[in-house]
Amino acid sequence: MAGNGEDGMRLNTKLIHGGVDGDEKTGAVSVPIYQTSTYRQLELGHTKGYEYSRTGNPTREALEKLIAELEEGKAGFAFASGMAAITAVLFLFKSGDKIVISSNVYGGTFRVLDKIFLQFGLNYEIVDTTDLDALDKKFAADKSVKALMIESPANPLLTVTDIAASAEIAHRHGALAIVDNTFMTPYLQRPLTLGADIVVHSATKYLGGHSDLVAGLAVTNNEEIAKRLAFIQNSTGGVLEPFDSWLLIRGIKTLSVRMDRHIQNAEFIAKWLLEQKGVKHVYYPGLSAAQGYSIQKKQASGAGAIISFELSEEYNIREFFKSVRLVTLGESLGGVESLLCHPASMTHASIPYEIRQKVGITDNLIRLSVGIEDKNDLVSDLAAAFSKAGRK
Repeated sequence: MAGNGEDGMRLNTKLIHGGVDGDEKTGAVSVPIYQTSTYRQLELGHTKGYEYSRTGNPTREALEKLIAELEEGKAGFAFASGMAAITAVLFLFKSGDKIVISSNVYGGTFRVLDKIFLQFGLNYEIVDTTDLDALDKKFAADKSVKALMIESPANPLLTVTDIAASAEIAHRHGALAIVDNTFMTPYLQRPLTLGADIVVHSATKYLGGHSDLVAGLAVTNNEEIAKRLAFIQNSTGGVLEPFDSWLLIRGIKTLSVRMDRHIQNAEFIAKWLLEQKGVKHVYYPGLSAAQGYSIQKKQASGAGAIISFELSEEYNIREFFKSVRLVTLGESLGGVESLLCHPASMTHASIPYEIRQKVGITDNLIRLSVGIEDKNDLVSDLAAAFSKAGRK
């Protein structure tokens, strides 16, 4: 993946030894779980560096240092969920500001902007960020736009935005560039090195990798933004607890081997789906005919393991979901097990029907998070579901 960093470690090694490597006091190779809320103070105004675990906790701090190293940023912040991380980032802005978001983003991102921040005067506008000319014109025409928030590839249609070019446009107009890197992880893509100011993750997904925790991360390479995010994190208090911080560190250690298997399976299944008569369209940035294929190859070292596909109208989508046995119907993604999702009624239900139809999130769209099971077993399960769903 990556070459040597400043410390001489390649990324595969950083996943295991980055951040805080073990425990100096005892020699434990695993960072301890500091399951405490408060810390003894030596005297008034004199501590050992920690006062209260909302403000700082050694286990969480080890995780924050690790993700900062992996994303090649200056500071990392761990939150209780991906939405808590996004919310903290949005707190950087004020009433009257506007955030430009991609035309297909995670429904939770849309919901928090549309139902929460909008009532406090923080505005948003949906733009096709793959159209760089249109993006530039939007910034030029509207001086209230203070940030660009994108996913690349985006959820659920896997559209690819040129991160470097879009960040340059944002910066030229005095705005910040924020990238949700959940689908790619720093193993495949590092937006800060491409010009982004802030990276966010739903660490619940690939970074955790085992569907056993909920967490969010934010990383920046800007010292002033880091100071503000630290203040917001402490003030609003949506921090990740010590045990889940430890679980996330443990999950990250196997990120590279998991992602390699995820991608191997996804490439196999995407090509198989292209051959199925029950499939109208396959969305996967690793296919040579996919939108943004060349950009994806330029800015990332892999296409990830999320595939979306549109089921043909003559197939019964409810029967399809009922008929899978190995693949699980569930809201999340990025775990070792394969998951199917119906974006229109699940992850993107908060987006109005008219907008969903306009951007292509149809009622027949299915999102598949490809796990690390045997790829042939996954294909057999999907084939059986196609067979049952296609019967009249």
